[in-house]
Amino acid sequence: MHLDVLDLRSFYYRTQLGRVAQRAIRDQVTALWPEAKAQSVVGYGFATPLLRPYLAEARRVMALMPGAQGVAHWPTGGPNHSVLVEETLWPVTTGQVDKLICLHGLETTDNPGRLLEEIHRVLGPGGRAMFIVPNRAGLWARRDVTPFGFGRPYSLGQLEAQLKANGFVPERHLAALFSPPSHRRFWVKSSNFLEKTGRKISSYLAGGVFILEASKRVYAPGGEARPARKRAPLEVLEPAGAKPA
Repeated sequence: MHLDVLDLRSFYYRTQLGRVAQRAIRDQVTALWPEAKAQSVVGYGFATPLLRPYLAEARRVMALMPGAQGVAHWPTGGPNHSVLVEETLWPVTTGQVDKLICLHGLETTDNPGRLLEEIHRVLGPGGRAMFIVPNRAGLWARRDVTPFGFGRPYSLGQLEAQLKANGFVPERHLAALFSPPSHRRFWVKSSNFLEKTGRKISSYLAGGVFILEASKRVYAPGGEARPARKRAPLEVLEPAGAKPA
């Protein structure tokens, strides 16, 4: 079940809690990917809150938004980088993406396998994907006051298993959203302290979301190597009745 793009935009850009979530996740994403100079960067779902750091130096930045969610112009006040797409059929050339960020995409799709297949297709050799999903053991997945309370939450083991089954190799992971999902002023003001403290405590249980980086697995040719058999040269047949030389 995809959320509406207007609700997502309103949460991230017009509420204090949304800005807290945006900052906390983006800080962890840029810790893993500090730059993308001359690279192609794609976001899928509603990844625009995490794409802005790459606009200045990346070769190309695209925000792909599924049709069931809807699309919104991004960035505000600049040339549009957002595109409305079919969930599992993107207008992106095979093997042309260097970095891909998936936010509010994997946990809300009805076809996770096909979505991961499409992500695998567009990533180039050495390409990396980053998946941000709700932590099923965290507070944010248990309340529907934020977008992380919708869709299918994951444990870290479940996320890694699904990625491995669809051609990815999990590389590194972090967590974010250690503050409670509350609009109350006290918790919003305490969010920076709680984020810094939470990162030191655990990247498995306490955070509201998992941030997992995965690389594209490139399969080696299958089968066993066998030495080629050397064929004996063909002999020229002698005419019938001819005597040997």
